[in-house]
Amino acid sequence: MNALLIDDSRLARTELRHLLRAFPEVEVVGEARHADEARQQIRTLRPDVLFLDIHMPGQTGFDLLASLDGPAPHVIFTTAYDQYALKAFEVNALDYLLKPVSEARLAAALEKIRLLVPPTVPAHVPRPAGPTLPYLTAQDQVFVKDGERCWFVRLADIRLFEISGSATRVYFEQHQPLIPRSLQQLEARLDPKVFFRANRQQILNLHWIAGIEPWFSNTLKISLRNGPEVEVSRSQSGLFRELMSL
Repeated sequence: MNALLIDDSRLARTELRHLLRAFPEVEVVGEARHADEARQQIRTLRPDVLFLDIHMPGQTGFDLLASLDGPAPHVIFTTAYDQYALKAFEVNALDYLLKPVSEARLAAALEKIRLLVPPTVPAHVPRPAGPTLPYLTAQDQVFVKDGERCWFVRLADIRLFEISGSATRVYFEQHQPLIPRSLQQLEARLDPKVFFRANRQQILNLHWIAGIEPWFSNTLKISLRNGPEVEVSRSQSGLFRELMSL
């Protein structure tokens, strides 16, 4: 698995790199000192796992995850502070390692990720070129941050995106956090086979449809499992019928 070390302490990065030498399945592909540097490294290197410090100059590790446009890599937090452990596991981090990191705890954390990460292409084999920002699949997980609350969410579990003021509300489970993204930005990344633009304000997940009924002026009203109901615009109702017809 390819790993990126993100920590403002050079000594901490050096110690972790040294510990990881005992695990030949892990290749450290890069290091970053702060969130801005990490974002560039993540885009370029596409690591499988981040060893991520929480306290860094400027933005925190949580802020970094919230700013990522693509699917979030797996995350193992490394920090000197234990008060963020609960929040780390609320965002589905794989593990939370307190500094100084012990080899035994590192081995336990890597065991959790071993079955989740497929074998990577060897470094000497060039990866095929592809679009810079491919569609996110339903199984990709994204990081959602709203105030002090954070989540890792599979796109398959999100039933609706809905404009709310200048932000977008995300519906999953019982949660409805707001994210600073427009529907246009989201639509450009979401798989159109899974997500459908119902109107100017809403994008729904087709897999969450519970019922469809005719509505006013040849439009449709769609009920989603666990709510809410979505009124499809006239033009999109026609498109929806075409897409869903045999």
